[in-house]
Amino acid sequence: MSTLVHLSDLHFGKDRPDLLEPLLSCVNELNPDIVAISGDFTQRARRSQFEEAHNFIQRINAPVLGVPGNHDVLLDRPFQRFFMPWRRYRKWINADLTPRYEDNDMVVIGINSVDRFSWQTGKLTAGRIAHACKAMDDTAARKARVLVVHHPLEHPNHTKKKPIPGAEIALEKLLSCGANLILSGHLHTWHAENFTVESGGTTAIQLHAGTSLSSRVRGEPNDFNLVKISDDQVCVDRLSFNEDKRVFETTEARTFNRASDHQISDEV
Repeated sequence: MSTLVHLSDLHFGKDRPDLLEPLLSCVNELNPDIVAISGDFTQRARRSQFEEAHNFIQRINAPVLGVPGNHDVLLDRPFQRFFMPWRRYRKWINADLTPRYEDNDMVVIGINSVDRFSWQTGKLTAGRIAHACKAMDDTAARKARVLVVHHPLEHPNHTKKKPIPGAEIALEKLLSCGANLILSGHLHTWHAENFTVESGGTTAIQLHAGTSLSSRVRGEPNDFNLVKISDDQVCVDRLSFNEDKRVFETTEARTFNRASDHQISDEV
């Protein structure tokens, strides 16, 4: 079995400093195989905010795989946003915008959904989708295929944000390439269920993390996800911050079956 911690929307610069130590302590105690961070490391892509995010990552004991969020490019400096959007991210977080991790049970693939022109909604280009599909194709069939992307490919009914353009087509393609689990953030709300879209009669799990550190919550507690992947199941625990106890603790749990061909079937 492999374990993965999913953080999102840290928003250094608009974070809650009082959550930093409880979050790091909990993540390191869980001792996951990998920590995936689905974007928005910073609030406004300032150097000082990236430095804080970098220092946070350095204190995580497990390997970290991250992708940019829309807040990780400069909104208020058009020249830098259009012509050198990733310079600070590459310096402080990772030079690779499409990172990859693999172990005995899973492959985790990062997809960059940020678009310098469509700052809020993002974009998944054909090239980005093809890159993810190639990475999945190069993986042994028995392994779970986990994608990490900032912008969700389906939105819960209650959200008011616009979805990423062409999300359904992109999702159908990624499902046809074998995606089993897609981790995202952006909405600052927690969500875990099968996608409504199918490809060839199969679907995948969509798992949204809220915000792990930011004060910009949407009526929900700060949280993150713990994912446990075995040959026949994917188990998801939501860990939320308890303001009274000052700790992150499990508040929700979901278990999904993996079929004999390792596709996702119904929730248990």
